[in-house]
Amino acid sequence: MDQPIRMKSNGQISVVLNSQKGKTISKELPDFQVVPKDIPVEHAALKEIEEELGALVGMDEMKRMIKEIYAWIYVNKKREEMGLKARKQALHMMFKGNPGTGKTTVARLIGKLFQKMNVLSKGHLIEAERADLVGEYIGHTAQKTRDLIKKAQGGILFIDEAYSLGRGGEKDFGKEAIDTLVKHMEDKQHEFILILAGYSREMDYFLTLNPGLHSRFPLVIDFPDYNINQLMEISARMLVEREYTFSHEAEKKLKEHLIWVKAVLSPNSFSNGRYVRNIIEKSIRAQAMRLLMLNSYDRHELMTLRSNDLVFEED
Repeated sequence: MDQPIRMKSNGQISVVLNSQKGKTISKELPDFQVVPKDIPVEHAALKEIEEELGALVGMDEMKRMIKEIYAWIYVNKKREEMGLKARKQALHMMFKGNPGTGKTTVARLIGKLFQKMNVLSKGHLIEAERADLVGEYIGHTAQKTRDLIKKAQGGILFIDEAYSLGRGGEKDFGKEAIDTLVKHMEDKQHEFILILAGYSREMDYFLTLNPGLHSRFPLVIDFPDYNINQLMEISARMLVEREYTFSHEAEKKLKEHLIWVKAVLSPNSFSNGRYVRNIIEKSIRAQAMRLLMLNSYDRHELMTLRSNDLVFEED
């Protein structure tokens, strides 16, 4: 016989195990639910973005946070439908990490996801750096910054190496750009999303330059450097995309080089995935020249990069 279930006033659940002579013996059930691992079918936008994120190597923390942001926005809409309070939260973000760790790629995917969720009307990405914001005379900087924000309306304004805005000191026009950004982040916080990106240490210092900056970035995502295996996976995916493959010797040579270069270069000097991409592109050109000189164009050779084709940046 099924046991009766009762909901207590505090929201906990108890199951009646036995009842005799007016006495009820009950046991509280654990306060947990079994959560399915697969995303429900109605969340097509998230599934699509998740597939694109799956094509990116590593970034586990970032992928988890993107899902949490989606869940928070979606559940807030459900709360509104039920007449519950659902305060809108600013979605401005800070990306902290070294070059070539996927920050710009992720920013584009976020714009695409938010457009599908009707958080952003367009979802486009406007990329900018110091020269795009800082003018040459008083008042010029504020106008240039406002113009960029206007272009980003309905989408994302992505400023790479944002810490460079604070490098010139008190008299530098970069401070004017920061002040203008802070004002519009508040006034138009639901009309566009600002993403600032740069090296971790420099971005931490940047936040100290304006007392209003830190509190306006509720979402901070770290982009760690890739390890050797991840860099090799990135190179393999790049080759598949371009319909090339490494010979065994070429693969071994690249791995040994990456181990060496990561040990020699400082973290800020190594450009991660960008470094690998540059090697691949230079090596493809070197392979083309080799085949031209050999006058050999069979399918296998056209697809194979050999160890003497590999061109490293310091070569």
